[in-house]
Amino acid sequence: MKPTNPVFTGIETTVFETMSRLAKAHNAVNLGQGFPDVDGPDDIREVAARTLMDGPNQYPPMLGLPDLREAVAESNRRFYGLEIDAQSEVLVTSGATEALADCIMALVSPGDEVVLVEPLYDCYLPLVRRAGGIPVRVRVSPPEWQLDTQKLRAAFSERTKAILINNPMNPTAKVFSAAELQCIADLCREFDAYAICDEVYEHLVFDGAAHRPLMALDGMRERTVRIGSAGKTFSLTGWKVGYVTGPARLIDPVAKAHQWVTFTTPPNLQQAVAYGLRKDDSYYQDLARDLEAKRDRMARGLQALGFSVLPCSATYFLTCGFEELGLGDNDVDVCEVLVKQAGVAAVPVSAFYGADAPTGYIRFCFCKKDWVIDEALARLSAFLTAAGGESA
Repeated sequence: MKPTNPVFTGIETTVFETMSRLAKAHNAVNLGQGFPDVDGPDDIREVAARTLMDGPNQYPPMLGLPDLREAVAESNRRFYGLEIDAQSEVLVTSGATEALADCIMALVSPGDEVVLVEPLYDCYLPLVRRAGGIPVRVRVSPPEWQLDTQKLRAAFSERTKAILINNPMNPTAKVFSAAELQCIADLCREFDAYAICDEVYEHLVFDGAAHRPLMALDGMRERTVRIGSAGKTFSLTGWKVGYVTGPARLIDPVAKAHQWVTFTTPPNLQQAVAYGLRKDDSYYQDLARDLEAKRDRMARGLQALGFSVLPCSATYFLTCGFEELGLGDNDVDVCEVLVKQAGVAAVPVSAFYGADAPTGYIRFCFCKKDWVIDEALARLSAFLTAAGGESA
């Protein structure tokens, strides 16, 4: 028989799904896949339920409900000082992954080079390749995850169509510095490249810091598409509501890609997200503060157990080294040991690399209830104590 598309043929199931299945099979505490274990605010869910019952439940506009597009534009102005035209510069999508697919399909042609900062969210490579693009990877390395600006410059050429960056960054929990963002902006202008900015963790930034979109830098307004996620902002990951902000000349082809992928998103969820985006500042401050406390709770516990915990400036995730614990030779083996024997699921950081990955780090997700974090730490402690006794 004729072959199927080689981009997807034989591709492994995403590591998040794999670890979630193992967690379920072994009755493990799931600190692998990045989702909260609480549903979002009651008032947002009530708006969704009421709108579902009241209707209408037919196709909403392809670009998204006008009220949600207005709310996205208002949010850009409120938090970042960006003036956005809601009618022509905002697109609603069925999640941020669809938004990424739409942006890549609309902006990248076969043979175009796309700069990616590695480690990277696992859909980036197949989406770029599906569009016929050529990934050019620039690596940031633990523990500081600093961007080497010389290597970044070397990755750009006349063939560069776009750079795709995740800021704040999964899995590193890195927030790009002002100098790093300026370097990216300078290179985009110099090489006439677009910027596709995955900013789904924009409101999950800690220690008093604030997110700064690349779009806000001089010269980037007209060459940047910025992706946000209601799932991350409101702890409603199952709703799959995303939004793209960008200049009209870019949103137009991105919307054309969107119309042949999902076309639209459930109207009741859109209406509820519009309501949520207009919540007052205290909601956003409390969200970041609560997650920061969970980060610190888990970090203290992991450090006490002998894990080396890397800095975490944002997101849901702690990256940890395990060299001193004697758990295995590589991160994949260690994650398998922990889920099967300790009853705790984590994710190997090597899964976020295209090739030649470092294998000494695993990722834990801390957007969980305090008792879940404590249970996971207790299970790890019991396992490591027993393992230490056996090795002695």
